Amino acid sequence: MKYPVKLEKELTADHYLVTVPDLPGCQEKAKTIDEGLTRIDQAIVSHLSILAEYGEAIPNGKPIDHYVNQLIPTNGIVWAIIEIDISPYLGKSHKINVTLPELLIKKIDHQVAQSPAYKTRSGFIATACLSELQK
Repeated sequence: MKYPVKLEKELTADHYLVTVPDLPGCQEKAKTIDEGLTRIDQAIVSHLSILAEYGEAIPNGKPIDHYVNQLIPTNGIVWAIIEIDISPYLGKSHKINVTLPELLIKKIDHQVAQSPAYKTRSGFIATACLSELQK
């Protein structure tokens, strides 16, 4: 899942306020952009862990353009994208029986073998399903 992140230089202080608009309350302060991105990455993981612990739904990240187009241009704002694997926060895994055409299975297996982003066929299928469900 990709979450837009807003880094805003606070004029009265010597730091950035880093927020994740799709995760209300998820924010950090940092002296540099790099530090802010590292800290907000950890904050997102903690935030999602708490949501999962309480059985809350994991919010989808909106496209960054959704936020950029809503704002009046302001100096000192930087936008970034943080990509988080949300599968650990979706609950316990269950084995299911799925029937797919042989050629499709071969294409999936080829993609999994070629890309380090996918560790297994199931992981690839789960990622594809999440992507489709976000639409």
